[in-house]
Amino acid sequence: MRHLHRVQRGGGVEARAPSPRALGDRDDGQRHRPALLHDTALRRGQARRGARARAPDGSQDAGLPRPLPGALGNPRVKPAAHDFVAARRRLEAKAKSAGDKLTTVEDAAARVQDGDVIAAGGCLFSRTPMALVREVLRQRRHGLTLVRNLMCTEGEFMMVAGAVERVITAWMSIGLPWGVSKIMREYVESAKVTLEEWSHLALGLRFRAAAMGVPFLPTLTMLGSDLVPVGGMKTVQDPFTGQVLGAVPALFPDVALLHVHRADRFGNCQIDGYPHMDADISRAATTVLVTAEEIVPEEEIRRHPDRTIIPGFLVDALALVPFGSFPHECYGLYEADYDHFEGYTAAINAQGSRAVTDYLDRYVYAPANFVDYLDLFGPDRLRRQHALARELT
Repeated sequence: MRHLHRVQRGGGVEARAPSPRALGDRDDGQRHRPALLHDTALRRGQARRGARARAPDGSQDAGLPRPLPGALGNPRVKPAAHDFVAARRRLEAKAKSAGDKLTTVEDAAARVQDGDVIAAGGCLFSRTPMALVREVLRQRRHGLTLVRNLMCTEGEFMMVAGAVERVITAWMSIGLPWGVSKIMREYVESAKVTLEEWSHLALGLRFRAAAMGVPFLPTLTMLGSDLVPVGGMKTVQDPFTGQVLGAVPALFPDVALLHVHRADRFGNCQIDGYPHMDADISRAATTVLVTAEEIVPEEEIRRHPDRTIIPGFLVDALALVPFGSFPHECYGLYEADYDHFEGYTAAINAQGSRAVTDYLDRYVYAPANFVDYLDLFGPDRLRRQHALARELT
């Protein structure tokens, strides 16, 4: 119940987080370079003789980072679609810091740039990174591509706000009782937003391919369906059997938005319950932004290392945001607010996208911060949703 107490006391979540640390404030010794980490012989040499150990070829520059050619080493350069080499090199060039990642949700969201490809973690109304989505909207980003396995209200928010020009997903709705999103239908059919549709498995394989560092993965999903030309899947021949397989290309997001149960200040993140595709997304994205229900000592993370789904060196920014998925659910901590969903969808049925505009004005733009946003729901409702979630654990 400590999450509820924080909200009831009126203490601002953002106010308790330390101010953002400049990149240059971190010790260079805390930054790992992929080229060094991947060379076993070099690691052994560093362990024996320190950072000035000789490389396997006998040279003296073993302790220096290996620069990538030209613009490919710049994490902000966007590779062309399906340019696996450029995307992989951009990801390898990312500085993987072992330092303190704590910041505010505003600072974390400010790392999203216009035109970015954003992958949201969780699934449907489970562990949606709502605090980050809300802040991206408040910062008026546009030209985005939003990717999520099963998309929910966050997709509708971004469409109506004019933040996205393309969505990549397998399905978009709050859930079966409410049917396919009417907002998605309106915006796609009117050509305001482009929809790229994949099967749920295929989209997961795209993240997995990027996380593995391979250009594509073979699959049987989608073969024989109308989805093959929609998403651009290709076919390949199995060299062993001659069977025709689907080939889904690796998907390297510019930014990942994730919400987790707990993390330490170094960004080591743990998730209770089903992790969905978050582990692969965190390894595929160039910039990883995380909100957490709780910040715990690093000793707590070490006590249960098997629960650490996302290692800290992948995380670029971490913000403490209790109830950071609400009114969506976070397993074991609070249940989704189905009554809220009912009111939201009833308004859409009556007013169409105008209802979402009104919703954004009330729940996104009017509250100055996430604590003020939660105040719109009230402590009694938060307490009720917490109690409902505890019944499942």
